[in-house]
Amino acid sequence: MKNLFSNIKGDAFGGITAGIVALPLALAFGVSSGLGPSAGLYGAIFISFFAALFGGTPTQISGPTAPMTAVSMIVVAGIIAANDGDVSKALPAILTVFLLAGLMQIGLGAIGLGKYIRYIPYPVVSGFMTAIGLIIIITQILPSLGYYPKEDMAFVEEFKPQAEEVMLENILKEEAGEGILVLEDFKVTIDRADKITPEDILQESKTLAAKEASGALGALKVIPRAIKNVNWLELGLALGTIFIVFGFKRITKKVPSSLVALVVMSGIAVGFDLKYIRIEEIPTGIPIPKFEMFSDFSFGSITPYIFSALTLALLGAIDSLLTSVVADNMTKTKHNPNKELVGQGIGNSIAALFGGIPGAGATIRTVVNINSGGKTKLSGMIAGVMLLVILLGLGPIASKIPAAVLAGILITVGIGVMDYKGLKAIPSLPRDMKLGPFKLSSEVLIMLVVLLLSTFWDLIYAVGIGLVIASLMFMKKIGDLTAERSDVKSLKEEVWADEVDFPKNLKEEVFIKHLKGPLFFGSTSDFQALTQQIPDSAKTVILRLGRMQYMDQSGLYAMEDMLQELKTKDVEVLFVSLLKQPRYMMERIDIIPDFISEEHIFKSFRDCLSWIKLNMKDNH
Repeated sequence: MKNLFSNIKGDAFGGITAGIVALPLALAFGVSSGLGPSAGLYGAIFISFFAALFGGTPTQISGPTAPMTAVSMIVVAGIIAANDGDVSKALPAILTVFLLAGLMQIGLGAIGLGKYIRYIPYPVVSGFMTAIGLIIIITQILPSLGYYPKEDMAFVEEFKPQAEEVMLENILKEEAGEGILVLEDFKVTIDRADKITPEDILQESKTLAAKEASGALGALKVIPRAIKNVNWLELGLALGTIFIVFGFKRITKKVPSSLVALVVMSGIAVGFDLKYIRIEEIPTGIPIPKFEMFSDFSFGSITPYIFSALTLALLGAIDSLLTSVVADNMTKTKHNPNKELVGQGIGNSIAALFGGIPGAGATIRTVVNINSGGKTKLSGMIAGVMLLVILLGLGPIASKIPAAVLAGILITVGIGVMDYKGLKAIPSLPRDMKLGPFKLSSEVLIMLVVLLLSTFWDLIYAVGIGLVIASLMFMKKIGDLTAERSDVKSLKEEVWADEVDFPKNLKEEVFIKHLKGPLFFGSTSDFQALTQQIPDSAKTVILRLGRMQYMDQSGLYAMEDMLQELKTKDVEVLFVSLLKQPRYMMERIDIIPDFISEEHIFKSFRDCLSWIKLNMKDNH
């Protein structure tokens, strides 16, 4: 507690400044998520306060971020579509997924996985971050043009046949659930269909139109329509916002340019009484817990999104711990990764209870906090309180913010979040793999696969596929490198010093092989060729294993196969200098003693040579 109040003045200034910086982003991320500006603001308030209170990075400011919002957007859109476009009906399931993500983060921290997050390959992170930027930019083009698919009646009309089909399918599903046999009692179906009004069909058509235009691919499909129906006022507000965000940074960076753009462009729109499109109304008063998420809970409704919750948890962990490293470098301190994950999980869980979107450690807000004097977790808590004060005092005013202004801010966020360092490195990275007639860099391939799949298909699965490809390529590289150093394939090899005096009369019958390096999946194919290398005259094979430090399951079974084949040829095998780990592996599946008895395992080559002279002398 003493440390908490050791820097009150600096923490107060840092927290207030970071809270002001967070305001426009929180509103914009809330709108982008599909749950409205209040969800972004609630997320920023609770995550900032509780992640700071319970986290392991004293100067970190947390809240909704671009990557977390991009994944949240997919979850929200999917659950809303599954609930016939009814946000209030879908909200309990959405918040349950967010709560589950927070609880998973607490679990990750509790079991100590924080230190392993850093092993995610850079090309996967690079492709993902660039995809996040592209998704935000592409999806915000529509509101920047003042185009909303649900309001384009000509576009909505195209979905009326499909809407009628969906509504009929819903009726048939209801009847199947009630045990009504449609073909025997078709009148019930007709009666229910007659109750469908034109307004119901129109609402379903609007839902389908919005779904068709959702995501980056959907937005690209309808951009030509948006350009034909452009709202010049909305476009002007968005372009003005973008110009101020980038232009004001050239004047000074002491005042957040996004906040300046928000105030100036909103002031122009309100002051001149322009007929612009507003954001959704922000509720006034203290945020109220959404306990209906428990009363209306259905496990079946969130089962398809458990993987999405895990993705949110892992993404939030990566995002936060990367920011923690930035904070460490600036403050010359050391964060506690597991404690930070627990704090982020608590913050996200509480935010979900109040209807907020999930978030993570935010780099820009953290840097602003440190540069403004923040040193302890009190600064992050003050940032959350500052946002709560703004909500209570300025909620009605914030509700007048033009939607196009937030779209413009989000476009600048999308431009900023892209990984230009990774993109610039593409031409210079070594082309270490062949793909048909082309030579490519494996790192670039992973990045492009994640980038394209994330942007135009599915963020969550793209990361999973990227990790699998990166892991396979890593294993192949390590396998190739180790196989080069692990000499298991050369028949003509140097004679070791203690083999110089090996009896000449036994050289035809005794084959000596040195295994240098681990025997694992990358070197098993060469090892399996050993049986073909052994001369027909050999009656005994000596395997010198003192440099074989490790054996995996693939290597274990390769050894077993080779011993089995040599046994069928009546070739005796002797082990020399067998190390602890390989011995343990071979004992587990009874290679020792079934194939190799204890008498045939020697500590030194000298002991082995004595055994050979004693047991083979009768033949000479």
